[in-house]
Amino acid sequence: MLVLSRHRDESIMIGESIEVRIVDVRGDKVRIGINAPKDVPVHRQEIFQAILDEVESQTSSNSE
Repeated sequence: MLVLSRHRDESIMIGESIEVRIVDVRGDKVRIGINAPKDVPVHRQEIFQAILDEVESQTSSNSE
């Protein structure tokens, strides 16, 4: 895992087309903004896991 320090309004680039910007820092919460192409899905981890679980559930149901 790469760990970087950034201040508010600074960003990092992932590849040539994804920008992750620090929007605000309040206490122990950090707000980030993500600019990515429309064909790149961006989800919170818990939402992404729910999507994977749903796909797995549908796949299991279809194979029975």
